[in-house]
Amino acid sequence: QVQLVESGGGLAQPGGSLRLACTASGFTFSNYAMSWARQAPGKGYEWMTGISTDSRQTYSIDSVKGRFTISRDNAKNTLYLQLNNLKPEDTALYFCAKGKGVTVSAVLGEYDYWGQGTQVTVSS
Repeated sequence: QVQLVESGGGLAQPGGSLRLACTASGFTFSNYAMSWARQAPGKGYEWMTGISTDSRQTYSIDSVKGRFTISRDNAKNTLYLQLNNLKPEDTALYFCAKGKGVTVSAVLGEYDYWGQGTQVTVSS
């Protein structure tokens, strides 16, 4: 069965960094677009960034461009998210999501499997 397991969350100070990982199993990881989304306290899910199967194309929302970097290692079946220059408004539960195909989409309905999430808290 498909499994996505996130790790690497925690407490960071404003301006700090974290690196999230998402380990995938139960499907051919290299055949699917992948994305990261988040849910801030009291808010809905927000798609943040996605990556194509071969890593040649990445897409991000404006609020994380230049601060967050998505990457993947198909040999290790792992998706990454490097978070730099963190801000208090980045506090959220972060999820990785498997695309339904090769196309990266900002539409959450285009993702069919999600991890359980890893908490990122940014506070001084």
